[in-house]
Amino acid sequence: MTDKIEITNERVFAVDRQTLYAAFADPAMLERWWGPHGFTNRITAFDLAPGGHWLVTMTASNGTDFHNRWRFDEIVDGRFIRAVHHEPVHVFTLEMTFADDADGARLTWCTLYDKTEETEAIWHLFRAANEQYFDRLEAALK
Repeated sequence: MTDKIEITNERVFAVDRQTLYAAFADPAMLERWWGPHGFTNRITAFDLAPGGHWLVTMTASNGTDFHNRWRFDEIVDGRFIRAVHHEPVHVFTLEMTFADDADGARLTWCTLYDKTEETEAIWHLFRAANEQYFDRLEAALK
């Protein structure tokens, strides 16, 4: 199947664009907020450069570990990150755009999934999970 499912979430945060970008670019900060509610993180590799790899173990509230493997494809310092999530389960592309806004900084988060029976059945859960990432990011920035 060649069709894609695109999910876009966007939020304005009450910080400047560089602070917002740094919340992702700094692995120690990223560990604090990455993932939906109830997850903790352990980052074991983080090379924020084109072709660089990111390895993060996300641990659910029930103790289940999810070992995630990412590759960074494009980086525009302070403005844009494109990464591909390879495992587990869902392969998808994440694009994060960081922009100045009158009220702070705007993060536009676009995920692109192959259209499969599974992703068609649960894509709405991804949108809600992305909002939880934003909630956690907002709390970490305070």
